[in-house]
Amino acid sequence: MSAVLWFRRDLRLGDHAALLSAAERSGRVLALYVLDEALLSPAGAPRTAFLYGCLRALDEQLGGRLMVVRGDPAREVVKAAKAVDAKSVHVSADTAPYGRGRDEKVAKELEAAGIDWVATGSSYAVTPGRVRKVDGEPYRVFTPFYRAWLRHGSRSPADTGPSIVDWIEPPRTLSIPDSPELGRTSLPEPGERAARELWQEFRAEGLDSYDEQRDRPDLAGTTRISPYLRWGCVHPRTLLADLAGDRGAGAGALRSELAWREFHADVLWHRPETARWNYDERFDRMRHETGAAARSAFGRWCEGRTGYPIVDAGMRQLLAEGWMHNRVRMVVASFLVKDLHLPWRWGARHFMRLLVDGDLASNQLNWQWVAGSGTDAAPYFRVFNPTTQGEKFDPNGDYVREYVPELRAVRGKAVHQPWKLFDQGDYPPPIVEHAHERQVALSHYGEITGK
Repeated sequence: MSAVLWFRRDLRLGDHAALLSAAERSGRVLALYVLDEALLSPAGAPRTAFLYGCLRALDEQLGGRLMVVRGDPAREVVKAAKAVDAKSVHVSADTAPYGRGRDEKVAKELEAAGIDWVATGSSYAVTPGRVRKVDGEPYRVFTPFYRAWLRHGSRSPADTGPSIVDWIEPPRTLSIPDSPELGRTSLPEPGERAARELWQEFRAEGLDSYDEQRDRPDLAGTTRISPYLRWGCVHPRTLLADLAGDRGAGAGALRSELAWREFHADVLWHRPETARWNYDERFDRMRHETGAAARSAFGRWCEGRTGYPIVDAGMRQLLAEGWMHNRVRMVVASFLVKDLHLPWRWGARHFMRLLVDGDLASNQLNWQWVAGSGTDAAPYFRVFNPTTQGEKFDPNGDYVREYVPELRAVRGKAVHQPWKLFDQGDYPPPIVEHAHERQVALSHYGEITGK
């Protein structure tokens, strides 16, 4: 008897609950990945290249026995299962809106073919929908969710690896596509091994100072593990197990950051429409800039040509690495929504195209957090000042100088106010005046709240 393990956002073999489930059902397993155009077409080159790299790494772990097909999963999964006479198809549950709908269709087709659909675990330490208030309602605020999430706890990592089953030679397979041309964009090394090595290095060298340095984009103070969590090269349960018993401030801060990821997934589970629409419906009436001028301003924001150094450094880091420091993500998002008065959806879509760690729940709901329209949102009147944010979190200007070469000759924190220089060379002047745009943003907010 054989089984199929359909990989999606779980491109690893260690700590893989669905692999363990397949092993318990059958000693012979077909490893399958479906190239789904519904997911591939919106992705930009960095995301696609990192995915393909992770697939190649997984295929290597499997000794070249990863079956890759392209098409509609509702058709291709059933075909693959029938080809190897599989009695069951095993997956890690996908809790995002598209994944839930897709999986319902696949499960229905499998049922019609007499093949079992077995979903075990998910991409989260606690599967979304499980942590609820005493009255059964979902949490809308992070802090009480976090306390309940800690009390709930997570299972121990699954003891899995490539040798626990006999991998079936694929009856047919496509070559994993070549990565798209990236130009000067440089991505992290893909795959499970790279994820494990990065995590162990961070635990040894960065964890103790994480709480103090994670907001500093000029320092190597973050985990950089988010791309691997997004594609499932490592499971958050693994990280939490390694942090167990560590009561240090760094470990505590990292648990909280992992919980934010789980909170946003939980919100999206209960309110799937918030991937596209405001959680707080009052913001549907928020006034935004429109027309050619708005599109031009958006283009300058995307290119990192706003004239505000910390904003431009962040946007250029995104273009160069398919990643951006989390503190800077908040700054550039605030600038788009509250200085340029553009819809958060524009920025969220741009991020999802380019970020190798672009997770729908985290991305969309973090954007709504900054825009003030989401659950547990920052007060709308909290408008990040890009200059003071730069001076506070990049105090010597090193982050700006790394990504904005036009300003590399400017020393110290003066780099955050280049308009004060006698000659700022090719660097553009500020696209807007922040103090004025802050008042405009607050006026727009008042129109929808009556305050």
